[in-house]
Amino acid sequence: MGVESPQSDADLLQAVRKGNAAAYGQLYERHVAAARALARQLVRGAEVEDVVAEAFTKILDLVGRGGGPDSGFRTYLLTVVRRTVYDRSRVESRQVTTGEIELYDPGTPFVDPALVGLERSLIARAYLSLPERWRAVLWHTEVEKAKPAEVAPLLGLSPNGVAALAYRAREGLRQAYLQMHLSSSTQQDCRPALGQMGAYVRGGLARRESKAIDEHVSGCEECHGVLLELTDVNRGLRVMVGPLIAGPLFGGYAAALAKSAGGGGAGGPARVFGRMRRASKGRLAAVAGSMAVCVAMAGTLLLVSDEKPIKKPVTTQVAQPPVSQRPVPMPSEEPPAPVPPKTGKTPGGARLRATIDPLGALVRARPGIVAIRLRNYGESPSDDLAAFVRLPAGVTLVPPLRRGHGMTVSGPVGTVDGWACRPVRGGARCARAPLEAGQGTAVFLRVLVADEAPEGAGPALRVDAGSVHVKAQAEEGVRQTGAPARFATDGKVAVKAIGNSLLSCPEERAGCVEARRRQGAQRDNDLWPMIALDQDDSSDTSSSSAAELALPKNSQVVWAGLYWSASGERSGPIKIRPPGRHSYLTVRPSQVTRRELPLGPAYQAFADVSGLVGNARRNGVWWAADVPTEEGVSRHAGWSLVVIVTDPAQPYSQAMVLDAATVVGGKSRRVRIPLGGLSPAASPARVELVTWEGDADLKGDKVSLGSGPLTPEGGDRDRENVFDGSSNGASEMTFGTDVDTVNAELGVNPALTIATDKDVVLFGVIALSVRARS
Repeated sequence: MGVESPQSDADLLQAVRKGNAAAYGQLYERHVAAARALARQLVRGAEVEDVVAEAFTKILDLVGRGGGPDSGFRTYLLTVVRRTVYDRSRVESRQVTTGEIELYDPGTPFVDPALVGLERSLIARAYLSLPERWRAVLWHTEVEKAKPAEVAPLLGLSPNGVAALAYRAREGLRQAYLQMHLSSSTQQDCRPALGQMGAYVRGGLARRESKAIDEHVSGCEECHGVLLELTDVNRGLRVMVGPLIAGPLFGGYAAALAKSAGGGGAGGPARVFGRMRRASKGRLAAVAGSMAVCVAMAGTLLLVSDEKPIKKPVTTQVAQPPVSQRPVPMPSEEPPAPVPPKTGKTPGGARLRATIDPLGALVRARPGIVAIRLRNYGESPSDDLAAFVRLPAGVTLVPPLRRGHGMTVSGPVGTVDGWACRPVRGGARCARAPLEAGQGTAVFLRVLVADEAPEGAGPALRVDAGSVHVKAQAEEGVRQTGAPARFATDGKVAVKAIGNSLLSCPEERAGCVEARRRQGAQRDNDLWPMIALDQDDSSDTSSSSAAELALPKNSQVVWAGLYWSASGERSGPIKIRPPGRHSYLTVRPSQVTRRELPLGPAYQAFADVSGLVGNARRNGVWWAADVPTEEGVSRHAGWSLVVIVTDPAQPYSQAMVLDAATVVGGKSRRVRIPLGGLSPAASPARVELVTWEGDADLKGDKVSLGSGPLTPEGGDRDRENVFDGSSNGASEMTFGTDVDTVNAELGVNPALTIATDKDVVLFGVIALSVRARS
């Protein structure tokens, strides 16, 4: 009597499409433990079951309509779980409506905002190019480390059949990786070696051919790196593909899944189907879509490696648990004592150099970023890396954003380019696999500075790699003033900013038309009763303006921030319309800063819109509308979109965005803003400046990066009058709004100095990109 083999996931999905509900129950039993393992990394308490129910509900709906996965159910499910949590947080924070969300398939490739760029790595691209069945077997056997006997039912194979399929899939992955490497800008003399590399790894070359590969690889750093990748594709899958599918919390997910192996969980499918039936339409709508404003994620770690040129710098997240849940460090985990920067080395081996610095500045009562950079200048790879970070008193890792019963949108991280970090007392502990010779990596810790944090010593770092030890300490600690970093990354990156005003002079008044054209002698908002500027074709807006965004060829959006400002005490949301859309989206601020100007209060608001800009057309006209403001003489209202993008034409660079929100003029005619944490090469930096309430006819506004006054690229191009009501992306007068570009080389201790003789401005944002010194 034969034993009937269990149906594979693909067979069950086909049965579900034909209306077999029991088949979906079997899929639930097989995969619910994985869904819970990931959901528990993202949310707490009863929300775990809610998220799991929503994910299964959405997939059932999609499969019933002919969509969804064909065979790789597990990876599709994990993507939907992550998107469910992400979109629930956006709906509940009112950053996107359920109507917008319902348009999108929750299982389409989803790159977490904290992992932007991961999908562009060669190993991830190679994996995504494989047939779905090959991707599924590699995920289960290599990423989740399941045994062939455990995977066999999912694929409808015997354990031996799983092992054979996994072997073929690994070989296919190697070949896909090699083909992608060959299609890139590989040197001509490397092509013969790369063409044979797959057979070399399998041991399928003759001795003479193998010797030729050995000789080439010993003298070619690029091919040596390819060989290492091919030799250990399993590690590449765990390091790159694991977080791509399961998100920044892949490490925690994998550990939780291993503990729950075999458990379907309490309640079984009947319980989850009950939850699914009770789910409201509004709640279910929250599980789809990526065309919306990204929540500003607390606790972000941005991880970047320059082992291979990346098209999108990658990021991941870390969150600090409540004090009561923080792990007590073992003696070996204690942060280092303050020491000067130092290089550690062993003869003929690895040679490490580390730096640690606040980006911009660590300012009391403000969030900030601490940058850690590490490079191996030696002749061989390092041992495994362990980094211990000590933060100054009053400076802590940003805790996770919480909702309800302890829900978090981020938690302790997994890996991206090999780093895994977790909080310890007084700082953080990070670990990474060996760093190749000649390569570097960067880690950016998002921190919060307490109101009464003492000034003094800066953050300190110790890195251990076998017998190699290196220490570093930042020169700057907590400051009372300055501009903290909003975002930072390394890679082939550049900054871009556009904007426009939302108030203008009354068109019927004499001289107004000329002033809007930047002509005449009445170009200041002090000379007009400013009224709403409404230039769009929508009857639903009371004020609106546009600016054109043009990004480099083949670029990808890494990060985007929307800033808006206006006169008055009342702040609130803004409406935004990307290129090609016919309706506006409402964007709510995640942070509002209020300042006092000579004629009354004003505010600057911010929202992270990385997802929105990343999914929009690369080039086109952006519209903004209806910010809270006051009309009248000397009033202002405007907006700016600040973007960091990859640019293949750029050298390896550093980029950061600093939030200043500083009043310049009156009693503070000169303000110096440190640009700490950079290691610029001897090449000009590109700096985008966003400023509010500047007047074109009040001269004496100067900007310097240490080498004298700089001339802006737009407007009147007058270095004695930088803030002249001109904005990148807009051709007419932008009363009270300036978005300017300047270029200058940065010194050893770079800083931006703004001085004004007559005008008083609210200096808002600095976005800077500069070639990095190797």
